[in-house]
Amino acid sequence: VAGVAFLYGAWMIFDTLAFGNAVRGYPSLLVSILFLGGIQLIGIGVLGEYIGRIYIETKARPKYIIKKVGQIK
Repeated sequence: VAGVAFLYGAWMIFDTLAFGNAVRGYPSLLVSILFLGGIQLIGIGVLGEYIGRIYIETKARPKYIIKKVGQIK
């Protein structure tokens, strides 16, 4: 979402500089809302990954389970 907003914002800047079309109102509002929403989604994803890894470590399960123990001769 943030990438799409960034590309659309870059297009708006290019359009203004190259062709002189002044962009007002909803497109600039849309870009800012999409960009901030995308940043929030990235933050929530990083936080979820962090909490998921903490959850896996706190279960205190062994890394390996020995199925059969053999004897050394």
